[in-house]
Amino acid sequence: MAFNHLPAAMHDALGPLSATPVTDSVPMATNHGPGRPPESGDSRPSPGTVLDRLTAGAGRAARITHTEHLPPRAGRHAVWPDRIRPEVINAIQLAGVDHPWAHQATAAEHALDGESVVIATGTASGKSLAYLAPVLTTLLEGSEAPNGRGTTALYLSPTKALAADQRRAVKALAAPLGNSVRPAVYDGDTPVEEREWVRQYANYVLTNPDMLHRGILPAHPRWSSFLRSLRYVVIDECHTYRGVFGSHVAQVLRRLRRVCARYGSDPVFLLASATAAEPASAAGRLTGLPVHEVADDASPRGEVVFALWEPPLTELHGEKGAPVRRTATAETADILTDLTLQDVRSVAFVRSRRGAELVSVIAQERLAEVDRSLVGRVAAYRGGYLPEERRALERALHSGELLGLAATTALELGIDVSGLDAVVIAGYPGTRASLWQQAGRAGRAGQGALAILVARDDPLDTFLVHHPEALFQQPVESTVLDPDNPYVLAPHLCAAAAELPLTEADLALFGPAVPELLPQLVTAGLLRRRTTGWYWTRRERAADLADIRGEGGRPVQIVEAGTGRLLGTVDEGASHTAVHDGAVHLHQGRTYLVKQLDLADSVALVEEATPPYSTTARDTTAISVLETDTEVPWGGGRLCYGSVEVTNQVVSFLRRRLITGEVLGESKLDLPPRTLRTRAVWWTVTEDQLDAARVNPEQLGGALHAAEHASIGMLPLFATCDRRDIGGVSVPLHPDTLLPTVFVYDGHPGGAGFAERAFHTAREWLTATREAIASCECEAGCPSCIQSPKCGNGNEPLHKRAAVRLLGELLRSAPPPKTETPDPPDLPGPRTAEAGAEVTG
Repeated sequence: MAFNHLPAAMHDALGPLSATPVTDSVPMATNHGPGRPPESGDSRPSPGTVLDRLTAGAGRAARITHTEHLPPRAGRHAVWPDRIRPEVINAIQLAGVDHPWAHQATAAEHALDGESVVIATGTASGKSLAYLAPVLTTLLEGSEAPNGRGTTALYLSPTKALAADQRRAVKALAAPLGNSVRPAVYDGDTPVEEREWVRQYANYVLTNPDMLHRGILPAHPRWSSFLRSLRYVVIDECHTYRGVFGSHVAQVLRRLRRVCARYGSDPVFLLASATAAEPASAAGRLTGLPVHEVADDASPRGEVVFALWEPPLTELHGEKGAPVRRTATAETADILTDLTLQDVRSVAFVRSRRGAELVSVIAQERLAEVDRSLVGRVAAYRGGYLPEERRALERALHSGELLGLAATTALELGIDVSGLDAVVIAGYPGTRASLWQQAGRAGRAGQGALAILVARDDPLDTFLVHHPEALFQQPVESTVLDPDNPYVLAPHLCAAAAELPLTEADLALFGPAVPELLPQLVTAGLLRRRTTGWYWTRRERAADLADIRGEGGRPVQIVEAGTGRLLGTVDEGASHTAVHDGAVHLHQGRTYLVKQLDLADSVALVEEATPPYSTTARDTTAISVLETDTEVPWGGGRLCYGSVEVTNQVVSFLRRRLITGEVLGESKLDLPPRTLRTRAVWWTVTEDQLDAARVNPEQLGGALHAAEHASIGMLPLFATCDRRDIGGVSVPLHPDTLLPTVFVYDGHPGGAGFAERAFHTAREWLTATREAIASCECEAGCPSCIQSPKCGNGNEPLHKRAAVRLLGELLRSAPPPKTETPDPPDLPGPRTAEAGAEVTG
């Protein structure tokens, strides 16, 4: 029997963190609308005061496991390079910035020298101004050309909302420059009648990688005048381009560079990143160019009070009698309610769309019990909303009409929500970089800020709230992406050939895997080889071959059965777990039950309902080894990395009572299996190692299964992955290895680099996994160590103590760490996350 888990379907450290307690406090951000100065004498409570009020209730103080005080930091000014136009400096000064921070001036100097540069500094450190100063200077100079558009610039953001926000900011900043700077958004929401104007007249076009891939590059002749004059390409929030998505974007950027060369331009790339390990290296992998690094943050920072919050145990019992904690969703909703009642302007970050909706609904219900007029001051913000809904929420947030917001990471990515006092994070977001990015949304005007991480009932979160040094004394992670992944590269070679025939001279641009791939594409009939190069000769659009967000298939439309009204969409890859028959779906505070998922027509029919439960899908997985690339002896066992084929099937779903998370029942599902060829790391153990670990045959399945669950949850501490990006399988006797084996694999076709990272950090990764299981206080296993809510085998069998002994014996046989091992996070202790490795997240 195999025990397995597959998933369905960003960020700023505040510089070097200090654990030194401070006693002085500064006021929190003033709650005023954008564009209005704070009223004189307006005093907000300090973050410490707000936290004291939150913990004043019965039993609340005991939920705080640690409070980190980050003292204020003074800023360091510089002067703008003398090549920045005086008119631009004047516009910046009119916006209230008299002098740049030192990192802004340094980045601008690189840009003016024609050198690509990445600015990797903290949240609200002025990264936008660092690249806008040289961009506006260049656009101003270009406006003096005979055609009024001698130079252009392209801005790329990972979300539509961020591009829209940046357009507002650029338009306001450049207002004193008149018509010299003409910013325009070009995305899927841009009306058709406006698109031609953007192509012909805008000189600063704001878009996203999806539109560049599907809309701009395939139609490059219509963009010829813009591309011919392209001087700068700005890539905002570039740390979000990781894994499969980042690998796709890397190839889109190479296609952009190639098309630009066709029109005689060679743009400079200006990248803005959250604080990350080796930002220049990551930016170089993304763009394919040498990139300079500016990472010394010279901006000031207000006091930050960061609390780690563990929800209390309930009287309920979960599977196998395991203790159950109150859910992070319910706890976050209560905190958001209390902050709203204190008039503290806050955002709660929730990992899933459904979770964001649920936090909003619970908070609104709590507020209605106190004052019905406050209900409208709290809302949910997530992807999947229709454009008009999203824009309305953004306006309400900017105007101050909303006081509390439950948001997914759609809001995390840089939108300027000035004036926030507090951030509540429902569950560790997967990376330290993303944690600090979210926390940095508060106190953005240099004011004091409160951040609270509410732990979910899983191994990783439980470990972190009890080991604060893993958060506050460790560097942020390096970005993982693999542009040479053949599943990523092949469709982009086809798209590039459709844009301009591929020649021998182009091959080096796309990487070393190209010579091997091109003959395969020719054999498959996707490309045609001629004496002058490789051509796309098919009728369909080549760009449609690549789904750059790795979602696969067309989105599933969520339709209200009685009215035919379109409520939203869900990615095809997530549809089996999110909108299966019987699933609970939340939209704009309303609850719906899925009556039917029609996979053939990509439609989920729903009806409004009020079930007292939420739903969680469960899946099972089988795995086979296709090829072993690398293996290392660990005693008699082996640590291996290579290619695998994974077959995954959603088999059932649990109904859990709202608020408490109590399991009410399980229902079977009949959904087709899905097959994935990907990359994996796996380890085997021998009979001698099992004897040394005192693991008998009756315990073996449970020991492997428990180690798999915990190791999946631990991997995000060592690779920049989400637990939904990876999956796992454990088998007491695998037919390919002929030994007891645990697999952890990338949940994306061709791999995403996460399993490779796990292979290179295996000693540290599995050490942390063992310690996380051993340090949990439960007797036989619980959601905080080895249980998974998505386990298709119902968390059977699991053996906690045998897993600890087995991992201990395996690690005793591990080779000593090598100095060349790629920068693994130097963990002070273990931490685990449940078998959240399921794609269902």
